[in-house]
Amino acid sequence: KRTGSVEVYGNQTIAMPTYRIARLGVGFCPEERGIFASLSAEENLLLLPEIAPGGMGLDEIYEMFPNLYERRNSPGTRLSGGEQQMLAMARILRTGAKLLLLDEITEGLAPVIVQKLGEVVTSLRNKGFTIVLVEQNFRFAAPLADRHYVVEHGNVVEVVNQSELAEKASLLNEYLGV
Repeated sequence: KRTGSVEVYGNQTIAMPTYRIARLGVGFCPEERGIFASLSAEENLLLLPEIAPGGMGLDEIYEMFPNLYERRNSPGTRLSGGEQQMLAMARILRTGAKLLLLDEITEGLAPVIVQKLGEVVTSLRNKGFTIVLVEQNFRFAAPLADRHYVVEHGNVVEVVNQSELAEKASLLNEYLGV
């Protein structure tokens, strides 16, 4: 049983079914990506419903992720791990979600893809998206986030604002074992 309080745009969501939470404008990009392997990249993008007005069109998606345009006719099974991650992120942008929950989006990816994802997250942030990023790669997350929450055994043990990163670096290194 879930307890506590989680409000999204003023709506209490603890007892709400997941499809209703999505319709509030929440997009989830899971660690395992969840793309449809037998569908092409473009079919994966076209499949999702609009949950809120303002979802990105294919042109906008392909501008943000040029690799996906090049691979738009390739089945999900033929995409690299980085391309699959880009597709997973692009899918939630098509839905109109403005609150993005991104789970370990850099895991196992080449540095050049990680850099591209960082650019995309920065671009989305600048466009007014709210992003909750769960990420073990602190070097990736550090320049992107307004606030960092260190979680140990399910509890928040430290909150560090972007402006405090330099002064709390040694504390964070202790927590992160760097």
